Amino acid sequence: MGNDTIISLATYNERENIPLMIEQIFANMSDVDILVVDDNSPDGTGDWVAEYQRNEVRLKLLRRSGKLGLGTAMLDAMRFAVDNDYKYFINMDADLSHSPKYLPLLRSKMLEGGYDVVIGSRYILGGGIEGWPAVRRWMSYLVNLGARLLLKLKTKDNSGAFRCYKVESLKLICNEKFLSRGYSFCEEVLFRLNKKGAVFTEVPIIFVDRKYGKSKINKKEAINAILIFLRLGIFGA
Repeated sequence: MGNDTIISLATYNERENIPLMIEQIFANMSDVDILVVDDNSPDGTGDWVAEYQRNEVRLKLLRRSGKLGLGTAMLDAMRFAVDNDYKYFINMDADLSHSPKYLPLLRSKMLEGGYDVVIGSRYILGGGIEGWPAVRRWMSYLVNLGARLLLKLKTKDNSGAFRCYKVESLKLICNEKFLSRGYSFCEEVLFRLNKKGAVFTEVPIIFVDRKYGKSKINKKEAINAILIFLRLGIFGA
């Protein structure tokens, strides 16, 4: 019997980070598979994963034709988890900003039962952020405020991607037509699960800004997120 948990890492030019990330994931939780969804990274991220997986059966690779957006990468990963009969799906950033040391906490909370999503939260007691400038903090605050007001989400950290999902719950939404292609997918998936009656909880994590590579988030992403929230909040789809 194979592992029942799969961890998704969406990558675009993460060659410096991906070896460390995979090593640390397996060091903290060995009984999992890892799926790297690579958007044809020019820096050879996908090539490194393809070579490494030849001797590591727990490592999977989904190559895509180009930079298609973080949201579509996460959705493709969710569909992979559904199609391959995993029980739990964990998504996290590939740049080491989400520490693999929190993986046992996310899964143990899920195993308590009764939850469809366990969110690694920066905004509850015990959580936090290290290394962000003030403008990045304000962008995150406004996006999360918009998610709570427009999407009626009760959780504090709706924009963070570090989460454990019950795959049985993802089956209810993974074939829906999502509006988000970028970072706002994190809020949209909670919105759609919330409409299905899913139960969410949060556990505290410390988010540490990336050391290597360049962040892909910008003001345009934040504006697009609010526009998508407006559409979802008003029209519901």
